[in-house]
Amino acid sequence: MNIGKTAKASKVSAKMIRDYEQIGLIPAASRTDSGYRAYTQADINQLHFIRRARDLGFSVSEISDLLNLWNNQSRQSADVKRLAQTRIDELDRRIQNMQHMAQFKSLIHYCAGDTLPDCPILHTPGQPDDSEPDPEACTGAMGWQSVGKS
Repeated sequence: MNIGKTAKASKVSAKMIRDYEQIGLIPAASRTDSGYRAYTQADINQLHFIRRARDLGFSVSEISDLLNLWNNQSRQSADVKRLAQTRIDELDRRIQNMQHMAQFKSLIHYCAGDTLPDCPILHTPGQPDDSEPDPEACTGAMGWQSVGKS
């Protein structure tokens, strides 16, 4: 199967297939007599695996490790679980960071956005992670006072 049909079947672009070959994520395809790349169903299966791993957020290096495990019939499931757990732990950290960003977003409502220097957004980094700004303690055009300044 040529690269165009392989790209369509695997839902991986022809450019990415070439890139994966170049970086060694997949083996170089065999060539037809006229020099075109020729792929097999096994290649398509591997590309599906890569695409799914990318969609799950695995890095190229991690995907390479997963492919080695996938192709190794004497693999230990503990190795696969370790890689998956590392990915899950990273995703949990990212989720927690995004939740903190969402809390930070709420500070926009407490900032007067005027010409005065006081703004609760700038005072928050010194506060504990679980604290909320006190809009009563802020001043600006709305009559709020400065928070946490010494």
